[in-house]
Amino acid sequence: MIDRYTRKEMGALWTDQARFQTWLEVEIAVCEAQVKLGAIPKEALADIKAKAKFDVERIKEIEEEVKHDVIAFLTNVNENVGENSRFIHLGLTSSDVIDTALAINMKRAGEMIKKELNALHDAILGQVRKHKGTVQIGRSHGIHAEPLTFGFKLGVWLEEVRRHQKRLDDAIEGISVGMVSGPVGTFSNISPEVERLTCEVLGLTPAKISTQIIQRDRHAHYLFTMALIGSSLEKFATEIRHLQRTDVLEVEEPFSQGQKGSSAMPHKRNPVGSENITGLARILRGNAMAALENIPLWHERDISHSSVERVIIPDSTILLDYMLARFTKIMTGLVVYEKNMQRNLDVFGGVIFSQAVMLKLIDKGLSREDAYKLVQTNAMKAWNSDNGSFKEYLSSDPSVTKHLRKEEIASCFDPGEYLKNIDVVFERLGV
Repeated sequence: MIDRYTRKEMGALWTDQARFQTWLEVEIAVCEAQVKLGAIPKEALADIKAKAKFDVERIKEIEEEVKHDVIAFLTNVNENVGENSRFIHLGLTSSDVIDTALAINMKRAGEMIKKELNALHDAILGQVRKHKGTVQIGRSHGIHAEPLTFGFKLGVWLEEVRRHQKRLDDAIEGISVGMVSGPVGTFSNISPEVERLTCEVLGLTPAKISTQIIQRDRHAHYLFTMALIGSSLEKFATEIRHLQRTDVLEVEEPFSQGQKGSSAMPHKRNPVGSENITGLARILRGNAMAALENIPLWHERDISHSSVERVIIPDSTILLDYMLARFTKIMTGLVVYEKNMQRNLDVFGGVIFSQAVMLKLIDKGLSREDAYKLVQTNAMKAWNSDNGSFKEYLSSDPSVTKHLRKEEIASCFDPGEYLKNIDVVFERLGV
């Protein structure tokens, strides 16, 4: 199912073919830097560029014997290059190539995710503008509270996505760091200038200091950003799931022609997309926790992080790319039932306007405690009776009417009074 929604280039980014190709990019960039510094001849670089290639199956075959992926890769490349292969990997250690190449691919994946996040932003923005004035009941603890608008609810999501856009930019910047500094990072057999020139070619920033690896707090930051975005998607999806319940039915995921909701019950239209996103967010959070575990390594390096990263980084980027694409599709085609929003707003004859009545009574001179008790008594009558009307109970209660005329009571039931300052929020959002 995921393949239907994930762009092919995201999945392709994490194949063995792509991994070794990025390793080769790093090796050639180092050779280019060495030529600029006069460490290897130009002719050798031209020969390397012309002949350097690899075969994934051949690398796997060699790795079966040597039990080292970088050595297997270099051996296969050297088989194709010949004599000038002696200039490849000159002064480097394996992690110089692995970590720098990983940074390149994480940066590329981040940029792909950024495009999807921007698309979701625009989809939400469109719905905010469309429903700025669509009145809906606000809920706290899942219980009716006071009126807001559906556009206001979505405005909260919009601003959250905007925060994620900034976080993602920071995470991409944090991971866009290269390292060409040799064993334990001290440049013992290679010039720091090689690192600078190599990173310049590859579009990375040289690490100010590294050990034999790039430090894994950078990777954890990146994966925690993925998890944060995923958790917000789960938050949005959970809201849709609640609002799509049959007894609420204020919004609904798009339901395509020919789609079926249940093998047993033909009437079903289930929020399966939102449920799917809710589940996948848990994987992103689990992967982020694994990334935290990768930060403490022994001394200048060990490779306990390596096996974990081969799973969590591809999986997290592919999953989030998919989740964003799917939720953008949901938001773009979201069905909004404005009549049902109005129906739910009026349940129990307007109990949601209780605060307005209480404040009106306080304005007439009652204490807060007395006003609260009067209003609550009538609200509970409406809540506990069939087809009870809060407004009618208030209008027939002498304890209320001796303070408020019927027209004053009626004025408390205007949703517009609750929304009189809502445009200020939309102005802050720029919508």
